[in-house]
Amino acid sequence: MNKELLEKTVTQLADLIKNRKVSPVEVTQNILEYIEHSNQKTNAYIAITADTALQRAREAEAEITAGNYKGVFHGVPIALKDNIYFGNEVTTMASKIHGNFVPENDATVTAKLRDAGAVFTGKLNMHEYAWGIDNNSPHFGAVHNPWNPEKVPGGSSGGSGAAVASHSTYTSLGTDTAGSIRIPSSACGIVGLKPTHGRVSKYGVYPLAWTLDHVGPMAKSVADAAAMLSTIAGFDVKDPTTANVPVNDYITGLNGNVKGLRIGINEAYFFNNVDARVEKIIRDRIADLEKLGAVVKSVSIPALRYAEWTELATSLSEASAIHHRDMQARPNDFGADIRFLFELGELFTGVDYLQAQQARRQLKIEFAQALSEVDVIITPTLPFLAPNIGDDKVDINGKKVDFIENCIRFTGPSNLTGLPALTVPAGLSEGLPVGLQIIGRAFDEAVLLNTAMAIELMKPLGNHRPVLAP
Repeated sequence: MNKELLEKTVTQLADLIKNRKVSPVEVTQNILEYIEHSNQKTNAYIAITADTALQRAREAEAEITAGNYKGVFHGVPIALKDNIYFGNEVTTMASKIHGNFVPENDATVTAKLRDAGAVFTGKLNMHEYAWGIDNNSPHFGAVHNPWNPEKVPGGSSGGSGAAVASHSTYTSLGTDTAGSIRIPSSACGIVGLKPTHGRVSKYGVYPLAWTLDHVGPMAKSVADAAAMLSTIAGFDVKDPTTANVPVNDYITGLNGNVKGLRIGINEAYFFNNVDARVEKIIRDRIADLEKLGAVVKSVSIPALRYAEWTELATSLSEASAIHHRDMQARPNDFGADIRFLFELGELFTGVDYLQAQQARRQLKIEFAQALSEVDVIITPTLPFLAPNIGDDKVDINGKKVDFIENCIRFTGPSNLTGLPALTVPAGLSEGLPVGLQIIGRAFDEAVLLNTAMAIELMKPLGNHRPVLAP
């Protein structure tokens, strides 16, 4: 097993493959050998597709040898969250009900990566139907955080977070309805980007809540996230929610220059009830950005006081509608935690849902106003350090508070507004990563990525590595 090769980012690996210093077959064999070992500790994979991965790696090698190099993902092994469809392959949603479900077609994002030459190594574990944040599955077992195997990796895209952090995939995709890309990315010390709603197609991705769902990159580096977004973004006639707006080459201009960048801080909501260990790291990074020439300004978003109720009323109502028939026919086939949530969702009235959409509209107006005054808004991604697997409470300044409620406090507003939001590692506390969240204007992902690059260049994790890294 070549440890040094496993630890490469996608952009680093792509350079080696393009210049034929390593072959896709060599890279794929190496990571498959490692997955067999690492997955016993992380449980990040639901399915490992070794035979088809090696076949595709041989095809990629032949294409590159013939001079038909397709770009940064050509020959690169990737695994995706198991609610993203692979045509003619089982896609479980980490559920019992869909345990043998075989979609006919690829998701649009799968097809785009396939066309780009990616080598798929398998499907990654997740919270059942993407509705949860600890990734402790009654059907497929708990995923373990590579920084501390006793800790949760975050969810619902916890398998993706753990796989990227432990180097058992070079990058991945997650889905995000209230924070499910950013929460595990923060907890696992990687970069996670929820693009603007409409930037990336959701066709062929099993829904949790139609109006809140997003698909986006989970990556080892900002450049990898930028490369992934460039590949998967764009209008899709199969998804009427996609926007017909230009897609940038997000790597171009990615230099970390933040001189003159206007950073918004909302103290009343995004720095309220934050664990001191987390808060210090986030404020230190903001101060570092100021030293690089960024300007910090306070912003007011009063409607945030309604955000948590609005997120729950919207997501629970929509999710319960999606699963209503199965809840009637086979309720005991759901995990107990999400069965309770879907039952709870049935209690919201039409009035509740419509009032939530009114609050949501006000949030959009106020975020737009704030982002007319600043370029980005910076917050903690999570207000606490990752708890132990099985805990339903988390510690914030010595007080035990509800895990789920506090997990989505800072991530949920960006799903309600549809604005892009990115988390980047900002430091370590007690051996656990702390993520910094950057929120920006619609379709302005380039600014978020470049701000994140400035933080990444500070090397906030130092030389520390996950204990479950190779």
